[in-house]
Amino acid sequence: MTIHKSAVIADSAIIPESAVIGPNVIIGENVKLGENVKIIGNAYLECCEIGDNSVVSPFASIGTPPQDLSYQNEPTKAIIGKDCLIKEYVTVNRASGEGNSTIVGDRCLLMASSHVAHNCVLEDEVIMANLATIGGHCKVGFGAFIGGMSVFHQNVRIGEMCIISGFSASRMDILPYCKGDGRPPVPHGINVIGLKRRGITLAERTNLKNAFKIIQSGDYTTLKAADVIEDTLTNDKYIQNLVRFIRTSKRGIVVRGKN
Repeated sequence: MTIHKSAVIADSAIIPESAVIGPNVIIGENVKLGENVKIIGNAYLECCEIGDNSVVSPFASIGTPPQDLSYQNEPTKAIIGKDCLIKEYVTVNRASGEGNSTIVGDRCLLMASSHVAHNCVLEDEVIMANLATIGGHCKVGFGAFIGGMSVFHQNVRIGEMCIISGFSASRMDILPYCKGDGRPPVPHGINVIGLKRRGITLAERTNLKNAFKIIQSGDYTTLKAADVIEDTLTNDKYIQNLVRFIRTSKRGIVVRGKN
């Protein structure tokens, strides 16, 4: 175990021999580090778990109390997955509500000054660019990319494998697989490059393109569009995910410029 002499570590912290703790790091109560975790100088941790091989950069704060006025210091935590890179000044608050967790999946990249609020859930391989901010209880799907300086209201869902341009903002859900831009980030087709990189076939991408044409045609409500998609297109797993996402939305979905 390599721990700089200036680091301050609570007695309750669980730190394996393979961890590296830099100068001026503070590790408070209820912290558990995985194997080969590296906490670089001046980072602050409390009430959190950090997965194997993850790196926490200078001045990042993980597991700090939520910015939620209902929070009464009940025991909660933040969980960071394996192989994550947490850059400078990132904040990941722990959850509110006893026993709850804020969760960041495996292989996520949180760029400088991005913020993950209480009770958020990020699935694996999510990227948040610099200063991106998601409010409490947001859910971000597998492989989604959130552009820099983007802001999302509490409880918003961001679908898997979508890409959202920088300086976007939304109070509504963002469809999976789309390429969203603006305020709100309206879908401008599917995220072709991202889907190719994930191994989505041409036939599956074409199917999704046709689904988005139906959704944005203006001929149907969004819920009715889901019915039409299900009735007329090949029901592969991506179409099924898209239809399920639409039908389970509670905040509405960004479909066109004026919703």
